[in-house]
Amino acid sequence: MKNRLRVLRAEYGLTQAALATALGVSRQTINAIEVGKYDPLLPLAFSIAAAFDQKIEDIFEPDHTPTILINHNKET
Repeated sequence: MKNRLRVLRAEYGLTQAALATALGVSRQTINAIEVGKYDPLLPLAFSIAAAFDQKIEDIFEPDHTPTILINHNKET
């Protein structure tokens, strides 16, 4: 998953260690997210978004679009 975490962290002048401490995770976790080796679980993604006062979708972007489309028309 692509993300803007490194850019946001730099804009706020935070080290990986400082952000990790604030979020209650390891510095290695922050590094893995930034380089795209780890996609955070939803609670961590929400915490990251809240820390930067952003929406999740403004920080994280899926690598692909969904292949399944949901039909919004319900049959009765």
